Amino acid sequence: MKGQETDTEAPVKPFPDEPLISRLRGSIRHAARVLAVLMVMVIWWGVADVVYVLYSRVSVHPYYLLEISDILATFGAFMAVLIAIEVFVNIVSYLQDDGLHLDIVLATAYMAVLRKIVILDYKEISPDYVYATAALALALSVGYYLTRSLHRTQARTNGE
Repeated sequence: MKGQETDTEAPVKPFPDEPLISRLRGSIRHAARVLAVLMVMVIWWGVADVVYVLYSRVSVHPYYLLEISDILATFGAFMAVLIAIEVFVNIVSYLQDDGLHLDIVLATAYMAVLRKIVILDYKEISPDYVYATAALALALSVGYYLTRSLHRTQARTNGE
């Protein structure tokens, strides 16, 4: 029947089953684990930076008032931590599924571009830079939408 396939064929492995390749793949997985630990440290360092930025901005005269530049600096610090969390999710996804998920990678890139858009000083950059950043944000959002649509379509096909 259409859509129903038998499991008689063995899945194709991306690498041959030789000992050197297996050891090298294991080495890469250990490197990814080290990167995950380091990324958690970066995330906590980023959280401390957000606290520091907020404290340093509200502890100067006039007290407990934030100017627009203070708010943008705080948003930038917050979004940097969120990007670090997305990178951590990418690393965990790689470790769990032995590969990256395109939608997670696109979401991370989109978050980084949006962070850049939030902290841009539009008085000091050229219009070309603004247009290029807008085009990049649009391209990433379309790519993310298409990737998610493909996943939904595949889920419906597999579920029937």
